Amino acid sequence: MGVLQIVVVILLLVLLVKPLGTYLYNVFRNESNGTDKFFIWAEKPIFALIGLKERKGMTWKTYGLSFLLTNIVLVAVSYFILRTQKLLPFNPNGIDNMEQTLTLNTVISFMTNTNLQHYSGETGLSYFSQMAVIMMMMFTSAATGLCVAIAFVRGITSKGQTIGNFFEDIVKAHTRVFLPLAFVGTMILVAFQVPQTLKPTLSVTGLEGQEQKIAIGPVASLEAIKHIGTNGGGFFGANSAHPFENPNGFTNVLEILYMWMIAAALPYTFGLFAKSRKQGWVIFSAMMIVFVLFLSSVYVSESNGNPVMNRLGIDASQGSMEGKEVRFGIPQSALFTTVTTAATTGTVNNMHDTLTPLGGITPLALMMLNCVFGGKGVGLVNMLMYAILAVFLCGLMVGRTPEFLGRKIEAREMKLIAITILIHPFIILAPTAIALVSELGTVAITNPSFHGISQVLYEYTSSAANNGSGFEGLGDNTPFWNITTGLVMIFGRYMSMIALLAVTGSLVRKQWVPETIGTFRTDNGLFVGILVGIVLIIGALTFLPAIVLGPIAEHLTIR
Repeated sequence: MGVLQIVVVILLLVLLVKPLGTYLYNVFRNESNGTDKFFIWAEKPIFALIGLKERKGMTWKTYGLSFLLTNIVLVAVSYFILRTQKLLPFNPNGIDNMEQTLTLNTVISFMTNTNLQHYSGETGLSYFSQMAVIMMMMFTSAATGLCVAIAFVRGITSKGQTIGNFFEDIVKAHTRVFLPLAFVGTMILVAFQVPQTLKPTLSVTGLEGQEQKIAIGPVASLEAIKHIGTNGGGFFGANSAHPFENPNGFTNVLEILYMWMIAAALPYTFGLFAKSRKQGWVIFSAMMIVFVLFLSSVYVSESNGNPVMNRLGIDASQGSMEGKEVRFGIPQSALFTTVTTAATTGTVNNMHDTLTPLGGITPLALMMLNCVFGGKGVGLVNMLMYAILAVFLCGLMVGRTPEFLGRKIEAREMKLIAITILIHPFIILAPTAIALVSELGTVAITNPSFHGISQVLYEYTSSAANNGSGFEGLGDNTPFWNITTGLVMIFGRYMSMIALLAVTGSLVRKQWVPETIGTFRTDNGLFVGILVGIVLIIGALTFLPAIVLGPIAEHLTIR
């Protein structure tokens, strides 16, 4: 029954890929199409307001500078609001201003689409901050990631010399993708009793006669964009394990599809830009194969229960239910865990800190790979990076100058890709090592031995992958953790984006190379296998020693 639930959700996802991928292609192909008549009335005044008349294409440097400066301005505004929220309106519960390092961590977290939370939403933020900062950045950070991915795709598939206009792209991302989907999602969640109100915290009398405070607020609207934008930040500290954020099995499936569908549709969009749907399905298939492998791992591990409990003779027929909601059970908890870390969302419907050691490898590994569907465009761009690497390696084996989509892959592209591949493990493993040898880091570890290593490793992996979920046993709201994870989030987001845009800029200047009988094909099953192999081998060589020190060592001590 559990496997059937998972299969049904995956089939629903696959059915959404083609129509949504086609829609995204129509939104961003910069040619007149059927979507214009529905949205041009809203976009024209916005373009006029920002002075965007001709919408000229940009070079990769101009595109990158545009999104960086936009993000910097939004970070500054958000920092000011969080530091002064006590004085601002829509604060019926009288919540105080946020502490400096926590404010810095929070604005970086949400602007980088990470949504790592070192605070509890219902007690740390006013309604105004939830809407004007958190929800605003959930829209803009998701739109930024999607725009960069589309620019990358344009660069490697088109014969033009530009990759589009960032300001046109980000307006369209909001008006044609995120706002409509978020509105529909909000209405559905409200229909299923998710709160959407500006009323203050409720005071009720419990069965024992004691007064109890129940937090409410504009939850449904935040919940919708939280998943559609692969953001993950929860209105409540318990995130999507809270019944006000995720009341039942239907909303659970809806949230899974919402955070997964755009990321899954983007490979098909890439195929349309490349004028070869097969190219898109190859990328999608490689992602899905890796996804199913890790989903199977966490499902089997959690279904088998905790080895310690099993030895004590405790009934494990329901699996390891510690930290999980009974209304979801093992199947929907395992699927949610896999999707939220594959799609770099970070929302959780169970506590990852309570996963069995082998079950905990799945979210860790998916964030370490950071190319299995990914957030808004992250997974597609990173998987295309591995595709280019695979073509280069295969070209070396047969003694040919490698080509990908009609362009030669040469030294400059490979140096930039090597930098991108090396940045990710460096900003995870180096801070992890520092935290484990520093008293400022170890004081936050609440679990001894190998699980403590897993907690620290997970925190920096989640930050680097712009995921935001955590092994929440870690006491991470300290200046050390706020500052170090903030730096990791910045490097994880922007260094890889700039490097990959530079790859696009290099490729877009090259002459188109016609396909010949000797051209290595990248649109068949063989290339799917090669791509999966490259991803897993590089991931294992980079991260396996760290995983051995954490979850694998922990498993060996309790089995």
